[in-house]
Amino acid sequence: MTRALTFLLFAAATVGPAVPVALAQAPAPVYRCPGPPVLYTDALSPEEARDRGCRTIEGAPITIVQTVRPRPAASAPASAPPAPGLRSSDAKVDPAAQRQRDSDARRILEVELRREEDRLAGLRREFNNGEPERRGDERNYQTYLDRVASMKAGIARSEADVAALKRELSKLPP
Repeated sequence: MTRALTFLLFAAATVGPAVPVALAQAPAPVYRCPGPPVLYTDALSPEEARDRGCRTIEGAPITIVQTVRPRPAASAPASAPPAPGLRSSDAKVDPAAQRQRDSDARRILEVELRREEDRLAGLRREFNNGEPERRGDERNYQTYLDRVASMKAGIARSEADVAALKRELSKLPP
C-alpha cells in the first residue's frame, strides 16, 4: 500500500465522510504524446492515448510555464527608447574616448602580431624546410617523424594566428 493511500485511509477514519469523496475523485492520468510539439495532457481517454502512442507519466510533477510572445519589430516605434538601465547619456561614447580605445586596441594587436611573427620565423628556422636536425633522443626514426609533424602543425597554427591578427587589425580604423 502506498504512503499516500495509507494517509488518506487514516484521514478518512479520523476526519469523517469528507475524505472518501476525495478518494473517489482521483486525478486523471497525464499522458505524454509524441510529435513535433510534444504534448502533455490529461484530457485523453486511455483508448485515445493508446491510439496516438502516448505514454502515462507517473510520479513526476508537471509544471506549465506560459510565456508572452515578443511583439514583432515592425510595430515598434521608430525611435525606440534606450534599453532599461541605460541613460541616454550612456548610449553614445565620446569620440575622443573611442579614438583612444581604438588606438589602444591597435597597439595591443600590433604587439601581438610582432610577437607571433617572431615565433613563426623561429618555428620555420627550426623546421629547416621539412628537414630539421635530429636530436640525440631521437634514435627511433618514428620519433623524429612525429616531431616533424608536430612542428608542421605548430607552423600552420602560427600562420593562422598571424592571419587572424592581420584581419583584426584591418577592421580597426587607421
